[in-house]
Amino acid sequence: MIRIKNLGKFYGRFQVLAECSTEVRKGEVIVVCGPSGSGKSTLIKCVNGLEPFQQGEITVDGVSVGDAATNLPKLRARVGMVFQHFELFPHMRIIDNLTLAQTHVLGRNKEEARGRALKLLARVGLQAHADKHPGQLSGGQQQRVAIARALAMDPICMLFDEPTSALDPEMINEVLDVMVQLALEGMTMMVVTHEMGFARKVAHRVIFMDHGRIVEDAPKEEFFGTPRSERAQQFLSKILHH
Repeated sequence: MIRIKNLGKFYGRFQVLAECSTEVRKGEVIVVCGPSGSGKSTLIKCVNGLEPFQQGEITVDGVSVGDAATNLPKLRARVGMVFQHFELFPHMRIIDNLTLAQTHVLGRNKEEARGRALKLLARVGLQAHADKHPGQLSGGQQQRVAIARALAMDPICMLFDEPTSALDPEMINEVLDVMVQLALEGMTMMVVTHEMGFARKVAHRVIFMDHGRIVEDAPKEEFFGTPRSERAQQFLSKILHH
């Protein structure tokens, strides 16, 4: 579903990604972790063309992300993206946040878009809040709305960029529960997160990054059991003993 080959990215002369290669098969859940500044978020934003890259190639369902001829808005409509800070339209009701792109990008009529939106809001436990504005919801609720909004586009895969890092501890599980359910239903997912409990529960593989490189790319049992690199061992010893 997603193929990343020898990916390199620069900000000016500073290289933020170097020779990153991996594949995500259909139905796989990949957790991307590593210390701050290791390139995790940049990697995932390159996958749907939110960040341009200068070296290597990325294909999503056979479509080349870096090809100048590729219609990136059309590709992004098929790749769901959930950000750290929700990115909902604050002046619009929840239901309108979910129907806007359906009608403008997918061409659905208003009734069809509304029906799909209400169904997804029910799925994330928020149908009763359809007519509220984002500011009237908690952070956890807003992030669940953001997930529902991404799903409303019928994506072929989902990208999550630290979806729980801006939340209060009490709200994290309500978002992770929705993501776990998605994973169990077979959604292809790349998830940048420090939530190692989530990784242990549903990830097929764990990618560990440091200084813009993929240091480890291993099945979760292997990563948590005997990580090969000393850097990953250090990271796990700190993050698992908090």
